[in-house]
Amino acid sequence: MKFHNRINSFIAVLLVIAILPACKKSFLERPPLSAVVDANFYKTNDQVLAATSLLYSQVWFDYNDKAMYNLGDFRGGSAFSAWNDRGNVLFNTTGDNGENGASWRAFFNVVAQSNLFLYNIERYGGPDVSPNIKKIAIAEARYMRALAYRFLVMNWGPVPVIENNFDKLFDTTIRRNTVPSVWRFITREMKAAAQDLPETPILEGRLTKWSAEGMLARFYLTRSGVESNGGARKQEFLDSAKYYAQRVITMSGRKLLNNYEDLFKYPYDNNSESLFELQWVFAGPEVWGIANSMPEYLAYNPDISFGGWGGDKGATWWLMTHYSGFQLQPDGTLKGRTLDQRLKATFMVPGFTYPEITSVSSGQPLTFPFQGTDNNFLNVKKYVIGSPIDLAGIASQQRYPNDTYMQRLAEMYLIYVEAEIGNSGSTTNGTAIDYFNAVHTRAGLPAYEVGGANGSGPLTLDELFSERYKEFAMEGMAWYDMVRLHYWNPNKAYDILNSQDRGLFFTAPDQMPNPTQWTLTKTSWFSERTINANAGNFLLPIPNAELSQAPNLQQPPVEYP
Repeated sequence: MKFHNRINSFIAVLLVIAILPACKKSFLERPPLSAVVDANFYKTNDQVLAATSLLYSQVWFDYNDKAMYNLGDFRGGSAFSAWNDRGNVLFNTTGDNGENGASWRAFFNVVAQSNLFLYNIERYGGPDVSPNIKKIAIAEARYMRALAYRFLVMNWGPVPVIENNFDKLFDTTIRRNTVPSVWRFITREMKAAAQDLPETPILEGRLTKWSAEGMLARFYLTRSGVESNGGARKQEFLDSAKYYAQRVITMSGRKLLNNYEDLFKYPYDNNSESLFELQWVFAGPEVWGIANSMPEYLAYNPDISFGGWGGDKGATWWLMTHYSGFQLQPDGTLKGRTLDQRLKATFMVPGFTYPEITSVSSGQPLTFPFQGTDNNFLNVKKYVIGSPIDLAGIASQQRYPNDTYMQRLAEMYLIYVEAEIGNSGSTTNGTAIDYFNAVHTRAGLPAYEVGGANGSGPLTLDELFSERYKEFAMEGMAWYDMVRLHYWNPNKAYDILNSQDRGLFFTAPDQMPNPTQWTLTKTSWFSERTINANAGNFLLPIPNAELSQAPNLQQPPVEYP
């Protein structure tokens, strides 16, 4: 049972009332006060834990709804939408783009609500709140604030660091802070969280020391590029990334699930591989923002969902070229099959069968159909957990119970590998190869071998990135891989992005049912295939609504203390 269900209904209602007004507020405005700041609210351990529980779901809702995959996958090139969300697909996102504004608003909502909790716990925390619970709750808020700033600085570059929204109320002269100083701030915050979070969760789904150390591994890997010198990443931070990643791998008690597809078969929440998830629960139509709405936008039609608006979304041609077994042919087609189990768990290919999803129209387990003449879609499977037949009573339209991964143990293995590769471009280190293979072979692929008769030689950075694209496709990660690379090698990041084919194609099986291979052919009349990523459009523009309220956001950034 998730910790949400342990909150009594009165407190849960207060939390809903408290946060809903914030969803439409500017980042400059004071967070909602309502009932959660009442002097009677922070008097018990349960009340304090209830106050931080909203930091695991509602404050992230606008990000999770559509912005997660819009930025992380559409902008990163691992998936695309042919007719919608074109700003991020084509890399011409404007200050008026809906998901640009939604994600900015969501991240600053996380910051504001974290700040509000930290403000309130010091003023209203009663003597019956145990010091340990208070310490853990404060660490949760600092963790969430730091993670929100990680998203902000990687998407928009210099952003204003706000630790107390009351100090900034009505301050229209607020300035952005430099990228290195934002990273210094969030690293300090995450280190403080790691110090105070428990090694085991105080309730199921709650953050632990290993959640924070996992984020420190991610932060230091990125910071090695932020503070690079002449294209060489900072070795001190590469070493720190390895240190924290290995600690989580060897000391956390977390372990990879045996089967990759089980990561996304409901109920998978808070499994042994998870380090941090957004915690969603099904609720009736009277409550908005505590259930997962994202599956509705990904499911390809109502035959497998309650709404199903994802019919034009799917894998890009570029991503399909990364699955071993698909070979580019002389005629320009891509042909073959793959042993990589991650493809079936992430995208639907004609002929794939999903026993966990029932077709509403047939009442039988879903076999993804073959349709179209010169274009179709390899629609999204990941996070699509079942039809109304499968989920009756625990889901409804835009209200699903499944969590959203924010970090998995698999990332720790691949962070260690990338940090070991560091500035050398490749590695033969035994531990790094073992860690790579832990992820690689779990996907059903043969182990990577450096030497021997069948050896492939040193493991390269390009191979490591390819592994990440496949492992984390549709988990909102590809774009942040590009940003991390851009910090220290912008030209390589541009080259990767500009080489991606993001256009329509047609996937035909050799037979139906039970196909043995597929042929992918680019749709001849579709012209919007590639983008032009460059220094002028790489980062997202600050939403116009924010610039109108705080014009000094256009001024050069300053250092944060």
